[in-house]
Amino acid sequence: MKEVPRRPGNRVALCAELALLSLNAIELAAQEEPQSQENICNTPLSTAEVYKINFIFPNGDKYDGDCTRTSSGIFERNGIGIHTTPNGIVYTGSWKDDKMNGFGRLEHFSGAVYEGHFKDNMFHGLGTYTFPNGAKYTGNFNENRVEGEGQYTDTQGLEWCGNFHFTAAPGLRLKLHM
Repeated sequence: MKEVPRRPGNRVALCAELALLSLNAIELAAQEEPQSQENICNTPLSTAEVYKINFIFPNGDKYDGDCTRTSSGIFERNGIGIHTTPNGIVYTGSWKDDKMNGFGRLEHFSGAVYEGHFKDNMFHGLGTYTFPNGAKYTGNFNENRVEGEGQYTDTQGLEWCGNFHFTAAPGLRLKLHM
């Protein structure tokens, strides 16, 4: 594969999509704020034990998966589980300390999907973000922002690779398949 420098005319569209990605990431993560759960049974439980629960939050969110009980008696999502919001956001993956941590998949009702690593409810580490229009970014994320080496595939299937920094991506190269 040969790489050529990116044409300046296409940078505006890419930067706009990267800015949208960052805003969507912040919005998606904000909707997954940690929420306390009431003790759903009145029996003493060990904090080391993992329980399978199906819980509906007061706001209508649903969680089906693993949890543990804290020393104060509150259940927290820990392990593998599925969290669904009434407006159609679905997270399937790892939880730690009642937050999305580890590998998971977050689907937004707009059609946007992030699959990759999370840290404290944020896209963090390697992942793939697919935009509702079908374009996608695969690479590094740092606290909900694209950061570092990555690849962007636009809606026409052209692949751009290089170093990304939030909404900027100077020196991107187009991959040519010959």
